[in-house]
Amino acid sequence: MATHCYYVYIVTNPAKSTVYTGVTNDVRRRIQEHFENRGNPSTFAGRYFCYNLVYYEFFEHVDDAIAREKEIKGWTRAKKNTLIATHNPQWLTLNYAEL
Repeated sequence: MATHCYYVYIVTNPAKSTVYTGVTNDVRRRIQEHFENRGNPSTFAGRYFCYNLVYYEFFEHVDDAIAREKEIKGWTRAKKNTLIATHNPQWLTLNYAEL
């Protein structure tokens, strides 16, 4: 039986002043799409130039990934910052990390 891969991820802009949380089955492709949409006012991530990956989680079941995305989206910015800092204290860009 094939293993499915889903990711909940958080991207930020170069100033780290805005974060966007999403879910995808191909995090590399999705981050590239965010980069290509930078400056696009019709999308949140594009409008705020959020294309630097700073956090991600892996899931085998899409329902679990979607539930986690909704959970994180409901958090305060401070709680999201703490989540990111716990796993990536320097908020390094993970766009090119092994995923």
